[in-house]
This record gives sequence, C-alpha cells and structure tokens, in this order.
Amino acid sequence: MSYIYLSFLWSDEGIYAWVAANYALGTLGGDPQKTVGILELGGASAQVTFVSSELLPPEFAHSLKYGKYTYNLYSHSLLHLGQNVAHDSLRELLLSRDQTSAESSGDGVFLDPCTPTGYTHNMGFWNLSPGALNGKKNYLPTLHARGNFSECRTAALKMLQKGKEKCSYQHCHIGNTFIPKLQGKLLATENFFYTSKFFGLPSEAFLSDLMLAGQQFCGEEWSKLQKKYHTVNEEDLQRYCFSSAYIVALLHDSLGIALDDGRIGFANQVRDIPLDWALGAFVMQNMADLEKEHSDWISAILSSDSATRFSLFIILFIMICTVWSVMKWRKPQFKTIYDLEKGRYIVTHVTR
Repeated sequence: MSYIYLSFLWSDEGIYAWVAANYALGTLGGDPQKTVGILELGGASAQVTFVSSELLPPEFAHSLKYGKYTYNLYSHSLLHLGQNVAHDSLRELLLSRDQTSAESSGDGVFLDPCTPTGYTHNMGFWNLSPGALNGKKNYLPTLHARGNFSECRTAALKMLQKGKEKCSYQHCHIGNTFIPKLQGKLLATENFFYTSKFFGLPSEAFLSDLMLAGQQFCGEEWSKLQKKYHTVNEEDLQRYCFSSAYIVALLHDSLGIALDDGRIGFANQVRDIPLDWALGAFVMQNMADLEKEHSDWISAILSSDSATRFSLFIILFIMICTVWSVMKWRKPQFKTIYDLEKGRYIVTHVTR
C-alpha cells in the first residue's frame, strides 16, 4: 500500500477526472483533438473539463503536459450546482417564487413540479433559509408534489441562469460563469450516469431518450412508482424526476448539447477502470516521478564515458518500456481520505 499526498483545489477535480477518462480510453498522450471531455455531476458540485481551441480567460485555462503533447484545457468546478445541493436550492426557489400568491390564499401551500404526484414532503427535516420561512420562526410552508417534467425543467433552468446578468465574459451559459462552446466527444459521469442507468438507458443514449424517460416518470403517481421500484429507497426514488429534468436543463438548455447529439456518452468506467479523479491524480503523480527519474538518469549518462553511456541508454530504454507497460495495464484501486491535520487529500493506492 502506498500514499499520494495532494494539495487539492476544486478545479483540480475536473482536471484529474479528465486525465482518468483519457488514460482509461487510451487517448492520453495522443492528439489533443482526439481526447474526450468530461462532465461530472456530483452531489455538491459539477465539473466541466475539455480541450478547447478558444482563447480562454486565465482563470479557466489550464495547460497540462503529458508525454510529447501539451493539452490546453478549459476546466471549472460549478460549486453548489451538484445534484443534491441544486435540488435543495430549487425547492427554496419554488417556495419563494410563489410566496405572494400562497400568502394571499392563506394556506401556505406551494407547488412542486419536480416530485411525483402523491409524494408527501416532510418539511421538518429541511434546513430552510429565513426567506423560505417567511421570516417567521414557527412558520412551516407546505410543498404539494405535482410532478410535471416541463415545469420542473423550466424551474431548474431558471436556477441555472441565476446571476447571468452579471456575466462579464463573452459566454456565460450558466449564471455568470464563463463556459466556451463544448468541443469533441464528451463523457457524462457520476449522477449523469446513475440517472441514465436508473432509467435503463445505454451509455450511448441521446438526451432525448432521457427526456422521454423523465417525462414518463414525473407524470406517474407516486404509489405506482413505489410498487414498480420497490427495491429503491423512497428518498432516492423521488429525486429522479428532478434529476432527469435538471440534466436536460443543464446539458441541453444551458450548455447547448443537442437532444440527438451522438458525441455524449454516459459512463462511470471504461471496461473495468473507474473514471475517478483519484486515478487521474495517481497517473499524474507517476508521470511526474517518471520524469524525475529520467532527468536523474540523463544527468548520469551525460557525465559517463561512451561505453558506460551506451549501456545506460539501453537500461533506460528498457525501464521506460517496462514502466509504461505497467502503467498502461495494471488496474489500481483507490481510497480517498481527507487528512484534516495536514489539510489535504490522501489517495490510498492498492495495485491488484
């Protein structure tokens, strides 16, 4: 067992995930235009990383060298736009959006199009903001579930576009965040993948397939969904209406991916290699160590006589081939731990 210590930034997660995906696909170390972009949808944040030919603002531009190629990446972490946090934020938006009409009716009831009809919300478990509580300590509003995919999608898009009027860049497809036009093939991972898998969609499914599945799910009665998906936790089950609508609002309505675009695939692994940022961190760490070893060997070679120099070149060549072969074919497992004392992540690696 070995440990890799990383000084981790949110922006690094997308870059390491991109490295992991292209390493697993065999495109890392090759033509930048043949690499695959990565779209991650976690619980708290979303990541967008891909090779871009556009001139990028410095805060979004990342230059990554691997082998003989340098990859000019756009990478950004969209904080608070992960699936779970976005779901909570949307509920608060729904509560505040119709507050005036709800108060005038005197019943404090708000409509929730992102949850199948018949589901009962337990508002007591929510960590609502003072605004959602209408400024009253004992005030507890009611969300009435009325599943409607189109309305949920519209509400999700409104949330994604919040703050767009403050955009100071040429492209702000999500809020006031600069995102250039997506280029090349794309892999949608984590909750993108889990949602498509829940609906039984293949990895090469179109967004239109997910939209159709979401429309059917959102429009179904909660009691029927419980019977159909009786093995799924109820709290998780009710989220799939929102999840499907949110994904379409994020990928199609915001980032401009066509509903029938064949460039995008939903996956969480390639063959049996997980598309995890920890794998990308491991690959880059190994590459850095390898380059250091090469540098030390070259220094030794240059200071040797010709006969010794030739022998060292042969040994170096064999070592490079061996290390490259091992890195390409071994299948590492990872466990990621955050070291509170050191304030950084520790990636635990076990080679099988």
